[in-house]
Amino acid sequence: MHIEFEPPKELRDTITCFWYNDTDFGNEQTNFEVIPDGFVEVIFYFGEELQILQNGNLQSLPSPFLVGLLNHPAHFYTRKRLQILAIRCFPWTVFDLLNLDSNKNGVDTFEHPIAKLQPSLQNFINKNQIQKAIDLIKDYFLNLEMSTDSLIYKAGIAMRKANGSIPVSQIADSAHTTIRTLERKFKQSSGYTVKDVSGLIRFEKARNILWSQPDSNLAELAIELGYTDQAHLNREFKKYSGTTPGAFARKAKIEKIPNREFVAFIQS
Repeated sequence: MHIEFEPPKELRDTITCFWYNDTDFGNEQTNFEVIPDGFVEVIFYFGEELQILQNGNLQSLPSPFLVGLLNHPAHFYTRKRLQILAIRCFPWTVFDLLNLDSNKNGVDTFEHPIAKLQPSLQNFINKNQIQKAIDLIKDYFLNLEMSTDSLIYKAGIAMRKANGSIPVSQIADSAHTTIRTLERKFKQSSGYTVKDVSGLIRFEKARNILWSQPDSNLAELAIELGYTDQAHLNREFKKYSGTTPGAFARKAKIEKIPNREFVAFIQS
């Protein structure tokens, strides 16, 4: 089960959605992978211990933890029933909102007052009151002081509107600023360069299309998304996903995934 919840209008500059996922992995330890995209997510989970594979070793994760911008797939391990409540955020706003170091990226643990929500969320999850759990998270964020930098927000919206296929100069024009100022502020807010995030957003679009439409023509897809050619698409796709777009599409076809937005993780 995967359900997405729209944020209140007051939060839409920072949060793109809240989501809930409920998966039964069976009694044996099972792994699933999270593929990169252009968002940062705060993850609360409930059930058996969740671990991540790092440097060949399994590391236990607390709840909540942070999935920052990834430049390669992350592999998680768990068993039995795993329920997740998550906040999907724009990477250029979330760190200021939570007052966290923007240099954090990948999968990371963090200390923050938001962790105090865990017992109450667990209680709602135990009673299968998912909407109440989501409402609690919404209320928490609504009570935070937010001050979105309009320059960064405009730049981010321009990048997402163009699916990452836009020169830095045009992004700066959209934000009514210089390239130098844009690069400096963007790196401060997200920990990544404009080019880095644009590349992730463009990969995310290619990934979503191939997951829902695995018979897509790769050469045409490359041109549609602004890659130089199919070879360029292949290189970028493999860099972020660890596999080629063709192999990824074949996996999507075998698993018969319905035509909808890409879910946060896929089981290996």
